[in-house]
Amino acid sequence: MDVDLLIHDADSVYTCAGTEARRGRGQRDAGRLERASIAAEGDRIVWIGPAADARTEVRLATGAHIVDGRGCTVVPGFVDPHTHLVYAGDRRDELQRRLAGASYAEIAAEGGGIVKTVAATRAASQSDLVDAALPRLEAMLACGTTTAEIKSGYGLETEAELRMLRAIRQLAALQPIEISPTFMGAHEIPVEHRDVRETFITMVVDEMIPRVADGRLAEWCDVFCERGVFTPDESRRILEAGVRHGLKPRIHADELALSGGSAVAAEIGARSADHLIFVDATSARSLAAAGVVATLLPAAAFYLKLGRFAPARLLIDHGVPVALASDLNPGGGFSPSMPFVMTLACFGMGLTLEEALVGATLNAAASLDRADRIGSLEAGKQMDAVIVDGTLADLVRVGAPVIRQVIKRGVTVVGDTRM
Repeated sequence: MDVDLLIHDADSVYTCAGTEARRGRGQRDAGRLERASIAAEGDRIVWIGPAADARTEVRLATGAHIVDGRGCTVVPGFVDPHTHLVYAGDRRDELQRRLAGASYAEIAAEGGGIVKTVAATRAASQSDLVDAALPRLEAMLACGTTTAEIKSGYGLETEAELRMLRAIRQLAALQPIEISPTFMGAHEIPVEHRDVRETFITMVVDEMIPRVADGRLAEWCDVFCERGVFTPDESRRILEAGVRHGLKPRIHADELALSGGSAVAAEIGARSADHLIFVDATSARSLAAAGVVATLLPAAAFYLKLGRFAPARLLIDHGVPVALASDLNPGGGFSPSMPFVMTLACFGMGLTLEEALVGATLNAAASLDRADRIGSLEAGKQMDAVIVDGTLADLVRVGAPVIRQVIKRGVTVVGDTRM
């Protein structure tokens, strides 16, 4: 077979092979191959195997690109299945205030927090939102992310939510990262509706969701099921409305308390339940039985100084597939780096390095219903890969420039072309 890209003689290749999420002990199997090569034609992987067999198994097309993999480890492109990276305004000052002792509640009471971001986002044009988001996506790409989910949710009114989703669609066409769009008009009850919350929920169900669906602006519908935000019954109502309009459900659940969000996820068959810092064993069993992916966000817990991480070990031991995500956002998700997320997952949540890698690739892809084509390195899958200088362990050397090259759909989008 003719190929136009060959990553040749890598010290290690971690395939993370499969077309569905790995769970339990299976999440520890990252499919390591030693002294291996990967060949692609166009945007697809066509062969992977021992480097010694590459020259007999594939034929280099004229002008084919050869990447010397010696001294390197190759992993699938990272999939970030939970971000809020489209927004206007800047809340980095709030981080400094929290580090100086101010609480999130104190800052919110003074007009900060999500209220501040909503005000800035409502005032921004679509082009403003796109221009602000592009550097964030560039930073994610440099850290190895090749696919990302992006939520709306800082508009909290119909036109502003639609404007965010149109910005997300525009971003998908302007840069290499593949984007999965999520409608999250139910991110918070806006200030003007806090005394009439039912009016806002009706607006989400009867006005926002139909218009999002009519414009084909989102793949997913998400809701923040949490004490003081949306109740389990309200969350179920919103997500079921999304399903009726063709939007698949995912949910923010059990972040600040055992709020009932994971139970809603299991009941309605959400693809992903996210955060889960306070999930318990009963809820974990329900998630496992329903086939829900647990998408954990250790960087959010870290930056918000919550004092605890999601119980990843409990979830894995109960057979729940665990995915990882950055939660990139203006108030508590300051890192674009999936390797940093993997580091926190290992040292804060007790995952093995292999479990974290599967969580950042195949299981993250499964949480976005894309495991049939991304998230692993195997014949027939999309050629999305990250080439690491050194071993897999070098990915957790936070701040070290260990990512040599990022490949998306068979094209080098970050790094050199060492022949």
